[in-house]
Amino acid sequence: MIHDQTIHQKRVAVYCGVCTQVIDFNAHALLSMENLIYIITVPLSTSIILANLVIILGISCNRQLHNTPNYFFLSLLVADLCTGVALPFIPLMGLNRELSFGSCLVVHIFPNFLFLAFLSNLVMVHYERYICIVNPLHYNTLWMHRNFSLALLIVWTPPLLFASLPAFGWNNWSGPDWNNCCESTQTLPPLSNCSANLTSCCSYKRVFPNAFIYLEVYGLVLPAILFIAGMTGRVLWITRGQMKDICRLHRSVERGNQASDQEQRLNLRYTRCVVAVSLTFLACWVPYLIYMHVSIAYLIIDTKGRSIPNIVLSCTGIGSMAVVPMVLGLANKQYTQPAFKLLRKFRDRWRAQGSEEAAI
Repeated sequence: MIHDQTIHQKRVAVYCGVCTQVIDFNAHALLSMENLIYIITVPLSTSIILANLVIILGISCNRQLHNTPNYFFLSLLVADLCTGVALPFIPLMGLNRELSFGSCLVVHIFPNFLFLAFLSNLVMVHYERYICIVNPLHYNTLWMHRNFSLALLIVWTPPLLFASLPAFGWNNWSGPDWNNCCESTQTLPPLSNCSANLTSCCSYKRVFPNAFIYLEVYGLVLPAILFIAGMTGRVLWITRGQMKDICRLHRSVERGNQASDQEQRLNLRYTRCVVAVSLTFLACWVPYLIYMHVSIAYLIIDTKGRSIPNIVLSCTGIGSMAVVPMVLGLANKQYTQPAFKLLRKFRDRWRAQGSEEAAI
């Protein structure tokens, strides 16, 4: 009897040693993945935050920009700023970490809410500008201008409610056996002594069921992207017609009329800006669309981990998506003029100090 207990204790010690080695290996791999994510996302996140702050400062300092369309764009900038702050944490959602139930919900639900709020604000801004171009006569009578607070509730509240569904019970936390993150020890006999000191394994598959992921991707995200792409394509088509009309009017108007020439140049410049911004916008969404479909493929094949190419693709895809408002804002000189004036003052002051030191 004593001999059998001794053999059992030795087996338990061997199994626990193997499990500890596997846990150490998984912890090292997890740390390497986290470092890779931070290396890629921290520069992107810093650039997005600084650029949004510059544009927000430009809108706040210019009283001529204090109107409803710019308030919508300001809401988008705030959402993009929050997305930039959460950018390093969004790719981490694909990694398995040892967290409690509450902490796991927070690190998954909050970044997802910021992403959905960003996408909702982006749709609202594009829709408002789309109506301005397609139907300018009825632009000032839009319901968004008459009920601005209601529009803000629409772009912020539904994303929060949908992202919070896992916190209200729609999750896989009580589903399969997710007692620990030692997934490579499934071939070992279950030993309570080995996993007694482990916390729960936090994974996006525990927080978000497959039905929730499919609903978000194909019911919310992809239709929103297609809606934005459709409006952008419609604007490009209208821009093409405007360019033809401008060329036709330019040929019919006398070339000696200076006012008419300036008007034509402004219209051409506006048309070029619309085309450039639209093409840039479409280019920024391509990496995210690729990442989205690759992630769905990983979900279908039910992989246990994340590969390095998938992590790099997720970081660049989400980063390129968050760059869209930054491109739209920096393309408008009215938004960046206060920042350029401030930089010009610093430059002139620095040159003046340099000239004084040289004279001394």
